[in-house]
Amino acid sequence: MYSKAPPKPAPQVFRTFEDLEVYRVAREVRKAIYAVTRKLPAHEKFELASQIRRAAVSLTNNVAEGHGRYHFLDQIKFQLQARGSLTELIDDLNICSNEKYLPADEIAGLKEEATAVHQLINGYIRYLRGRKTGADLALHESSATGEIVGDDFDVAPDNTI
Repeated sequence: MYSKAPPKPAPQVFRTFEDLEVYRVAREVRKAIYAVTRKLPAHEKFELASQIRRAAVSLTNNVAEGHGRYHFLDQIKFQLQARGSLTELIDDLNICSNEKYLPADEIAGLKEEATAVHQLINGYIRYLRGRKTGADLALHESSATGEIVGDDFDVAPDNTI
């Protein structure tokens, strides 16, 4: 008698940007950040709140737009922009801390969530770099003197996100 082997699980297929873990977690951060903007004082509603909302939207928009690109370097570029928007949000949280707009524990919790997104973005960038074998996908930026220098964008400096 033959026994039937259990079916193998189907490989996970990413169909849209909404299937990406990095997008799903970033979306949760965006929602939490939007909630922050509703707590800001009235005099910040049209300045800081607006800036925070734009950066939060930019975070998820860049993840989504990058996923829609078919060239790996384009995809990486948009993930780097998403990471920049995330870092901008951290600075906005620092403003909220400095001005005592939010309790310190709430800011710390939001920064922890941002750290998780930062790690996911870095992982996604590493994944995208690895998808194109044999090509030099190192990203470079110019130094102040105009020299081209290599940077490891996957590693956050100490004490930063």
